[in-house]
Amino acid sequence: MKDDARVGVFLLAQNRLLREALSRILSNKNHITVVGSSSLSDGSVQDILAAGPDVLVIDSFSANLAYLEFVRRVRHKLSDLKLLVIGMDIDPQNFLEAIREGAMGYLARDASALEVVAAVRTVANGGAVCSAELCAFLFRFAARQNQMPNFRTRERLGLTNREQQLVGLISQGLTNKEIASQLQLAENTVRNHIHRMLRKLNVPHRLAVVDVCRMEGISI
Repeated sequence: MKDDARVGVFLLAQNRLLREALSRILSNKNHITVVGSSSLSDGSVQDILAAGPDVLVIDSFSANLAYLEFVRRVRHKLSDLKLLVIGMDIDPQNFLEAIREGAMGYLARDASALEVVAAVRTVANGGAVCSAELCAFLFRFAARQNQMPNFRTRERLGLTNREQQLVGLISQGLTNKEIASQLQLAENTVRNHIHRMLRKLNVPHRLAVVDVCRMEGISI
C-alpha cells in the first residue's frame, strides 16, 4: 500500500462505547477511513465482506470456538485482510493463537491512541506490530520448532492422507458442507472423518485438530 493511500478499517468490538471511541480516533486521521463497525454476531461476516476493509481491528481475541470460526470465515473470504488485535493481556499463548489465525498486530490493554493509529498503518503496509517482550518470545518459540515434521510425527498422530487433507480445509474455516462439496464427498462422510480425528487426537472439537497439527509442526 502506498504511503498516501487511505486505509479502510473495520472495527469489531463487543463494547459500543469502545467502537465509537475508536471510530472517532481513527476517523480524525487523514489516511484512515472507518468503513464499518459492529459487535461479534451472525451478521458480522457479511458486514465485513460488504465493507471490504484493508484492516480488521478486533478488541480482544481468545481461543474459543466462536472467535476462531469467525476469524477463519472472514479471512477465507478476504485473503488479503490484515488483522490487528488490541486490548490484550501480555499472554504468550493468546499471542501465538492470534498469529496462527493471521494477526499481524497485537497491542496490549495499555496501548495509547497514537499506538493504535500507528499499528493500523503499519499492518496495512505489510508490517507487524507487537511489544518487545512478545517479539523476544516469538524468536525463542521459532528457535525451538523443527523445520519440517518427520514421518514419525505423522505416524504418531495416526491421521490418514484424507484426514490430513481435511485438516487443511478446516483451517480455512470451511463448514462440513463446503468441504464435502469441494472434495465431492457426502457430508455425512466428512462428518465421520472428523469424528474419527477427534477420537484419535482426543480433542473436543474440529478446530482443536488444527491446533494439535500445528503444534506438532505439520504444515497446514
